[in-house]
Amino acid sequence: MKIGVVGKPNVGKSTFFKASTLKEVDIQNFPFTTIETNVGAGYARIKCVCREVGKQCNPRTGFCTDGNRYIPIELVDVAGLVPGAHEGKGMGNQFLNDLIFCDALIHIVDVSGSANEKGEVVEVGSYNPVNDIKFLEEEIDLWLIGIVKKNWRKFVRTSHMQKEKGVEALTKQLSNINLKEKDTIDIYERLGFGDNLVTWTDDQISQFVIEARKKTKPIIIGANKIDKLLDKYGVEKTKEKLKELQSATESKVIPIFAEGELALRNAQKAGIVDYLYGNSDFEIKEDKINLLTPEQKQALNKIKSIMKIFDSTGVLSILNYAVFDKLDYICVYPAGTKTLCDKKGNVLPDVFLMKKGSTALDFAYKIHTDFGERFIRAVNVKTKQIIGKDYVLKDKDMIEIIADK
Repeated sequence: MKIGVVGKPNVGKSTFFKASTLKEVDIQNFPFTTIETNVGAGYARIKCVCREVGKQCNPRTGFCTDGNRYIPIELVDVAGLVPGAHEGKGMGNQFLNDLIFCDALIHIVDVSGSANEKGEVVEVGSYNPVNDIKFLEEEIDLWLIGIVKKNWRKFVRTSHMQKEKGVEALTKQLSNINLKEKDTIDIYERLGFGDNLVTWTDDQISQFVIEARKKTKPIIIGANKIDKLLDKYGVEKTKEKLKELQSATESKVIPIFAEGELALRNAQKAGIVDYLYGNSDFEIKEDKINLLTPEQKQALNKIKSIMKIFDSTGVLSILNYAVFDKLDYICVYPAGTKTLCDKKGNVLPDVFLMKKGSTALDFAYKIHTDFGERFIRAVNVKTKQIIGKDYVLKDKDMIEIIADK
């Protein structure tokens, strides 16, 4: 799974990326800090089943702390986007080529309105962040529409000669953005344009591509720099502005304080605070309080107050929403009825993200192709029940696959 972190320059994309991954990236207060694409591991978080079985797990990837399992997700921090990117302006070509392989996009928006359309610093509240939401969607859509229309006649002629149905042809044509046939069928039925692609108008082609983008590149809005909004307007007016932003888009809006999360994770790394990534609160360690400067104490108190208002900094919340709500994944553990360990003695070393609706056979293939091809049956380790290949997986299932040798 790959999630793109997108947005115009100077809205806190790289800060969000670093807070999510703790990977060193260049963070500056001017446009186009991100020149090369940054790739790192962010994390989704679940309550681990290790507490249910009474044993501490030993993750092969990610980590588990206090019964919270952190599952690595590939994050891509791409170059800042400006109007005209689909024509190659700014870092447009690089941006758009990077996001084509992403399963979802987290659009970081400066909700305080302190960066104009080019990412230049302006007075707080002087720029409407709704403009950013609209222009990013438009740039991505225009870029994809341009690609499809460029080869449309040749594509239609070829599919007609090969006697392909419209659904099959379009799915194949847009496979590079990961469009699935079931999604094509859904769009077809909703738009009702008919199966004869030869008769489609430019507007119909554009409408189809936009709907395909919504299916394959769902966008979640990260309303960043919430601290600046609170400083200027206070709690109630800030919440009103967030509601206004949400009413202007179909995408989910989640308030985030990326700078605060980054400061917290650095403080945790330095042993200054007790903090579990994604929690709603933290504590300064008693033996460190007197070592902090008044400015540091003030900064930490500000972070704490914002976390109380929004229940966290929002950084992990938006990743969890992307993975489990927008992309519809669940977590499934490979395990055994006789042992929960691998050959090296690691307890529950793996947990796999599976699409809702996946079956035991899908899970077998996920673990290894040989298990899928030689599948005999599976066992629900929690219930000890034998299950068949068509068993629909549930979140936090522990499954043993039995395959022919």
